[in-house]
Order: sequence, then C-alpha cells, then structure tokens
Amino acid sequence: MTAIPLGVPRRLVEFTIDGQEARVPEGSTILDACRAAGKDVPTLCEGDTLTPKNACRVCVVEVEGSRTLVPACSRRAEAGMEVRTGTERARHSRKIVLELLASSVDLSTTPMVAEWIKEYDAKPDRFGPDAARLNEEPKIDNELYVRDYDKCILCYKCVDACGDQWQNTFAISVSGRGFDARIAVEHDAPLTDSACVYCGNCIEVCPTGALSFKSEFDRRAAGEWDESAQTRTTTVCAYCGVGCNLTLHVQDNDIVKVTSPHDNPVTHGNLCIKGRFGYQHVQNRG
Repeated sequence: MTAIPLGVPRRLVEFTIDGQEARVPEGSTILDACRAAGKDVPTLCEGDTLTPKNACRVCVVEVEGSRTLVPACSRRAEAGMEVRTGTERARHSRKIVLELLASSVDLSTTPMVAEWIKEYDAKPDRFGPDAARLNEEPKIDNELYVRDYDKCILCYKCVDACGDQWQNTFAISVSGRGFDARIAVEHDAPLTDSACVYCGNCIEVCPTGALSFKSEFDRRAAGEWDESAQTRTTTVCAYCGVGCNLTLHVQDNDIVKVTSPHDNPVTHGNLCIKGRFGYQHVQNRG
C-alpha cells in the first residue's frame, strides 16, 4: 500500500470568474478554478504533472487591474480577484495565437485544436505557405518512437519531463535562438547516439503528437489509427515491484501504445522503458 501524505488542509480563496463567485484551495491557478467552474479555457502547453511554462499563451484571461492579459495556467488565484475569460480582448488574443501556431506548425494530431480554430474563427491560411517553420521529414531512427518536429510548438514540456522535473536524464534541450529554436538532443545526433533512456515520458506530455509511439505513427501513415475503436485497460506493470500503473490502448486486439494515469501516486504518468514499450511479448504471434 502506498502512503499518501495529506498535509495541512489549505484555506479557500474567494474571487469571481465572469461575475460568478468561485472558491478554490489556496495555491490553485486561475485555470484550475476555471475548470472547476466548467469554463472552457483552451491551453496547449499546460501539463498537470509539470510546472507551468507559459509558452503557448492560448489560455490568457483578463484580470481586473492587470495591464496585460495573464496566463491562466500559471497565475495563482488571489482573494478578491476579478477574472474575465471571454472578453473580446482575450478571445482576439487566443485567435491570433491559434492562427500563428496553425500557420507555422502541423496541428493535425493536436486534440481540440480544430474545434478551437472554428470557435475563435481563426484563419491560419492568411499567412500563406511560407509561414511553415521547419518543413522537414519525421525523424525515424529507432523502433520505439518518432520525432516529427513539424508538429512541435516549442512548449518545452518534453524538456522538463526529461530534465529536472521527472526523469533527470537531460537528453532533450532547446537548440538555436529565435526562429531557429528547436527541440534537439545533444549535437542534434540520432536518438540512438544520445543520452536518451527511452522511458517515453516525453511522449506522455507532448500535446501535439510531435513525439509519438512508432506503432501509432505507422498506423496513422497507413490510415489505420482509430482512437474511437480503442479500448483502455489499466493494469499493473509486471516487470518489477514498484507497482507502476499502465493503461493499455488496444485496437484490433493489438496493444498500440501504453500510457500511465497522471493521478497515480507512484508514477504520476511516468514509466521506464520496460513499462512503456515492453509489451511485445504479450502479443508475439510468431
């Protein structure tokens, strides 16, 4: 049994969201409060197991007294705060950000983006085909996962997951500056020549599909990937005694990828190479 420290109960902070009273535990972000109140505030770079990076700026809201729009993912809720999520200023900012991202990056595998583009009447095509940032082929240099940087929005979640927030391998970093900035391993080498330990925790947090299981990449390329036809079964990893929870994604009686529940007190969504990728023996049909 895993002991879960409860700690001292946090006091509640009272403020308003779109004129409605809200109460959240002290230390909660505005985004936490919006979700609790059923407010649909879009976000791409926020991760529930990572420290907010304020990178995508899709979640901005207006706060009374603040000169600029504030990122809801990182701004802590304060007593007496007046938050407005759907003002013309906030919606216009989200629209422009979505247009800039969708014109320069392939967001075809990013959940919810198509709906947001429609909701905010964003028109990324107005920037033309020259807005694409990289235009390069996916990097397929191993049998476990694929790096498709044409889908990368530079949210830095993979850097944090590989670095001091979880794995502490530091195989992934940002190279270049400005328009030349990109995610890379040391010396932009093949993944097999890097410090990567293939835990796949970067895939777990990637919001756009820039990092994906090779099994998923291959099925998408063949037109066979169908999440609506997949079942998800949570079980316990059988490799060691830590007791990590695995969620098996199964399609056509094949395990197509493995994730881990983010609310699990042991793993917080993180796994090792065996837990993440070591499932082939289950379905080795010879």
